[in-house]
Amino acid sequence: MAKYLIKAKYLAEGEKGLMHDGGTGRRAAVTKAVEALGGTVHDFYYAFGDVDCYVIVDAPAASAAFALTMAVNASGTVHVETIPLLTCEDVDEACHLHVSYRAPRAE
Repeated sequence: MAKYLIKAKYLAEGEKGLMHDGGTGRRAAVTKAVEALGGTVHDFYYAFGDVDCYVIVDAPAASAAFALTMAVNASGTVHVETIPLLTCEDVDEACHLHVSYRAPRAE
């Protein structure tokens, strides 16, 4: 399974829901949604600043991670950004792949 970092920003109604459910209640709801897609939640943290919540999940496919992103964003209460995470070994593999690329206007 691939890992994803989910960055969440609560909108006004989402903040009201967080205040009602509490942090553990929202974590339980997210965990249930991720598990229903065949994934697992590894870490779940709240934070100060531009991002309210950071969640690291394993998802069985990119389509599952995207489905979660669309469902949460469509709720209108939270905006999430989902970022695929790469292992060091993934980067090693990428470093050894040959890419044939010509930059724009390059001769």
